[in-house]
Amino acid sequence: MKETIVLYPAPSFAHLVSMVELGKLILQHQPHLSILILVPSMPSDHSTSASSSYISDLSLTGIPMSFIYLPSLQVSVFDSVAMNALNVLDALKTLSSSFTILALVTSAPHENLKTHIPTFCYFTSCASALAFFLYLPTLHNQTNKSFKDLTETPLNFSGLPNFLSASSAPEPVLSREGPSYHFFLSFASSLLKSKGIIVNTFNFLEPRAVEPMKNGVCAPNDQTPPIFCIGPLITSARDHAISSSSSEDETSNCIAWLDKQANRSVVFLCFGSKGVFSEAQIKEIAIGLEKSNHRFLWVVKSPLGLDTEPKLEELLPDGFLKRTKEKGLVVKSWAPQNAILRHESVGGFVTHCGWNSVLEAVSYGVPMVAWPLYAEQNLNSVIMVKEMKVAIPIISEEAARDGSKLGLVVAEEVERRVKELMEFEEGKILRQRSLEMKARAIAAWSSGGSSSTAFHDLVSSWKHG
Repeated sequence: MKETIVLYPAPSFAHLVSMVELGKLILQHQPHLSILILVPSMPSDHSTSASSSYISDLSLTGIPMSFIYLPSLQVSVFDSVAMNALNVLDALKTLSSSFTILALVTSAPHENLKTHIPTFCYFTSCASALAFFLYLPTLHNQTNKSFKDLTETPLNFSGLPNFLSASSAPEPVLSREGPSYHFFLSFASSLLKSKGIIVNTFNFLEPRAVEPMKNGVCAPNDQTPPIFCIGPLITSARDHAISSSSSEDETSNCIAWLDKQANRSVVFLCFGSKGVFSEAQIKEIAIGLEKSNHRFLWVVKSPLGLDTEPKLEELLPDGFLKRTKEKGLVVKSWAPQNAILRHESVGGFVTHCGWNSVLEAVSYGVPMVAWPLYAEQNLNSVIMVKEMKVAIPIISEEAARDGSKLGLVVAEEVERRVKELMEFEEGKILRQRSLEMKARAIAAWSSGGSSSTAFHDLVSSWKHG
């Protein structure tokens, strides 16, 4: 029977894309294996539509992957992970009659997912966030307070820098009473019970987190499974987010515009598929960009609460598009981020600090302004700025005044950070550091590099148990 790796992403479009990229990597180095991807039902109609379009496009590329859709569930994301685990077990039982399944790789580990097949976890964020989750059960037993109530108390344990405070913990676990907290507490326990943890990072990018994890000190009360850092793993083909024809049109427009700009002259602003702002914040960004007098490519989504195409003339300040038409390009809803970041005209990136976006910028040597919005992005931001030193932070007036969560960022702060990134000495230092990280990322996947070696070890563990 054909030897197979089964991939099972969490119910998220971003996780599906990450799993596909992992599948491509496996096939590139182990073409004799087959890849089966179990597709869970998505939490929204938009995610379901994007996933279907994405998979349909992939089928036209000839990449030898098979997709198996799990039964649709009309429940919350947290409940779906538990219920999908049972559906995964049923699918594995059926597949085992036709394939030799060497391993199951999932980004949605759960206590219900008990199988004799070796199960590996794919952690799609940074190693520093993984270090936090590995230590979470220990932290849970050390205090009965929520992280949000510990304010500036340092998270003082191996794997994280001592300047990281409890308030920088991933957003879903800030409140001890919420269902997301208990979900991730269970998630942390499931990580520790896996046969290995695959991380989309490379050793040189996060040495403070990687080494303690590999030595087992991030989970002092448990045995840490092997850690395989195989990054940077980024989207290698064209970006997918909306229908093929409109994607291709937008890609052509953006690249054609960038081709006319000078080397490293454009700042790119993009905040991920879920990164939306209030109408007031959109106007502040526009004013700040115009005052900075720098060239920009900005992806604008409809304001919070609206699921329609943005009406730029209404959202942006009067006359903004006309006044900036020679210096800026405003794109509605989506742009080909990967293609833009690797373009030589792009000199800086204002990002929501989603890990895939961070890795793309690192891989292309683009320095960043860190503007975290949700999930673990606040933690990512602190690590990017103070540990990796590839970004500068954006700071709202509220945060500057009392250390509270990032609120409205005024135009003057946007202007200041864009100038700092694109023309001041701080930006030049960041650019040199970013180019160094780009070289290190390439070296990680060269012969004998850390990621290449880790991937070889991972495949060996699949073959030899």
